[in-house]
Amino acid sequence: MPPKFDPTAISIVYLRAVGGEVGATSTLAPKIGPLGLSPKKVGDDIAKATGDWKGLKITCKLTIQNRQATVSVVPSASALIIKALKEPPRDRKKVKNIKHSGDITFDEVVSIARTMRPRSMARELSGTVKEMLGTAQSVGCTIDGQHPHDVIDAINSGEMEVPDS
Repeated sequence: MPPKFDPTAISIVYLRAVGGEVGATSTLAPKIGPLGLSPKKVGDDIAKATGDWKGLKITCKLTIQNRQATVSVVPSASALIIKALKEPPRDRKKVKNIKHSGDITFDEVVSIARTMRPRSMARELSGTVKEMLGTAQSVGCTIDGQHPHDVIDAINSGEMEVPDS
């Protein structure tokens, strides 16, 4: 027989959900059912917490203690960049393969890099900024009207300065 479940132990569950939508309870049940939580209630909490990320796939962190789940959003770099483009929310079921051809400023990229700094593998902020520029390139947007890789080359050559924290 398995050991008795300790309700005061803190358990953390990460899962991907679409912002602002109640996910399928069938995907939540195997993850949080054994912890004694109702998947429907947690699904509603996730939808409430991810309201301002409408239509974007986002990672959520569920911290569970005493059979209470608190939802916090852990945004990815691409989600932050797409949010910075300020595109109107789209219907996932109808609009597919969208091109994010917008333009964001270099200052927005630096602020996104500051948000992502704890999770980055780079030693300095300039390395994290380059990571965000690489993500911007794969998303398909431009930085101040320039291709993201041109901005990376400018940072490498020293033409462009990344402000320190």
